[in-house]
Amino acid sequence: MGSIWTDLMGVDFRQTSYNVAGIKTRVLEAGNGPTLILLHGTGGHAEAYVRNIEEHAKHFHVYAIDMIGHGYTDRPDCDYQMDDFVDHLINFLDTIGVEKAYLSGESLGAMVASWTAIKHPERVLKLVQNTGILMPPTGEGKAELADALERSRKAAGQLTKDIVRARMSWLMAEPEKTLTDEIIDARYAIYAQPGMLPVMGKIANTILGGVINDDWCKKWLNPEHMRKIQCPTLVLWTKHNPGQPVALAEEGMKMIPDARMVILQHSAHWPQWEEPEQFNKLHLAFLLA
Repeated sequence: MGSIWTDLMGVDFRQTSYNVAGIKTRVLEAGNGPTLILLHGTGGHAEAYVRNIEEHAKHFHVYAIDMIGHGYTDRPDCDYQMDDFVDHLINFLDTIGVEKAYLSGESLGAMVASWTAIKHPERVLKLVQNTGILMPPTGEGKAELADALERSRKAAGQLTKDIVRARMSWLMAEPEKTLTDEIIDARYAIYAQPGMLPVMGKIANTILGGVINDDWCKKWLNPEHMRKIQCPTLVLWTKHNPGQPVALAEEGMKMIPDARMVILQHSAHWPQWEEPEQFNKLHLAFLLA
């Protein structure tokens, strides 16, 4: 299955930090050309995209960032609501001197990218919603997201590698094949930073707790908001995506004026990791079209 290092061998990349309006923001960065921002999910980090950086860096200046409160980015005392993530992203674009960018986000990252396109349409060239949350979850989907919340709370409450593995297994269709010891070690090291666990618990309660809360969904997952997305949008989904089945995503996609959809067959919530070759092919076909 390879490792983070073998995925990046031969790639002219750098791990660095930017001062983003006073927030130290960690980035994996590679390539030249138009700016492509890759945004991870709740509790995630830039390593979610190590299997995609090489191919995308052939066409773009790629930035896989640790969003505010995540990874090795600073963890300010804020509410960690959607506006906090969007503001941090816009401030990042200002910091690197980029007026317009391509945005691709997974899960929470997809929501942040979408709300950036809604609130700042002049800054977004194209948008990819990768296993995001387009519609309020229902029935079994809500139960699956509640399961993710409970696993996240455990990881934030008593840090062990087995608990981290249980949380990350939720992301995979076949964790026994695709969930490596190395990515577990990477997340464990990130969560073991002093002061990290309370912030991870706060973000999990805010975001994962939010998506199963009707009032929160009315504000941030109202399908009518999708009509405000003006840029071309790819809804990149999977057959086994927990919490948001294909049928619900198809319903939400209809609200976006210029959207298309592709469905990967052999992955769950991390298709960029589980099916990197197919993900890269479909993702680049949309971005470069």
